[in-house]
Amino acid sequence: MGWFVWDTWIVVAGVLSAVACALPGCFLVLRKMSMMGDAITHAVLPGIAIAFIITGSRSSVSMFTGAVVSGLITAFLTQWVNKNGKLDLGSSMGIVFSVLFAAGLLLIEYGADFVDLDPSCVLYGAIEFTPLERFWWGIPRAVWVLSSVVLLNVTLLVLFYKELLLNAFDQNLANSLGISSEKIHYYLMVIVAVTAVATFEVVGSVMVVALLIVPAGSAYLLTVRLSHMLYLSVFFGALGAILGHILAIKIPSMIGFNGMSTSAMIAVVLGVIFSIAWTISVFVKSEKFLKWGFLKE
Repeated sequence: MGWFVWDTWIVVAGVLSAVACALPGCFLVLRKMSMMGDAITHAVLPGIAIAFIITGSRSSVSMFTGAVVSGLITAFLTQWVNKNGKLDLGSSMGIVFSVLFAAGLLLIEYGADFVDLDPSCVLYGAIEFTPLERFWWGIPRAVWVLSSVVLLNVTLLVLFYKELLLNAFDQNLANSLGISSEKIHYYLMVIVAVTAVATFEVVGSVMVVALLIVPAGSAYLLTVRLSHMLYLSVFFGALGAILGHILAIKIPSMIGFNGMSTSAMIAVVLGVIFSIAWTISVFVKSEKFLKWGFLKE
């Protein structure tokens, strides 16, 4: 397989990861729940370990199922502790994900003779090796999985746009109109959990958080309309994925490095995009942009 094809699949996987994360990420930012993605990605470890212990298999299906279940448990426990434990949401997330993450480490240590876990892959993923595992028609398995998640997220966004919009800005109004804010919250957590787990294998836990929050945060600085925020976040995420891989290839040869992590470089590029968005939001005031719903008065 030529290097061009190899790099193309890496970029495709990165773009799909960015798009999949950007859509639910907007609602996390609007609801001030940005670190829920971090909590879920850290708490998938016990699900992965338990899935292996129960099935004795490293199959992607069992591992994915265990990770999703673990992510959903994290979301439900966080909400329960927040409502019944008289703690703020940030403290609830910190308690739940740290305990589950520690439990996952213990379970993985228990099965250390049978489970291969590279710490660097947990942090940065293995996006560079995406083209190795092919599936139908020679398309990498990760691309199939991420494409399915993107399609799922877009479909749910189209079907429940009004409900998600009301719940993001005014939960009391949503409840008064017969739209259960609690149900919408759990639907969103399911989407976040599935998305985080699907992208975790490709880009790692650090990058999942970056893809969920940074593009959405950048878009939030530039617009007051949810539709524009969604489009901008998808654009910023995809742009970061493309430029991140290109720079991860080009920069090492320029400064004498052996190589750079594509996932880490994507996060750096997203940080630059956020800085530019912040600068524009502070120093650029255009009546035309304000009229179109871009920038904030």
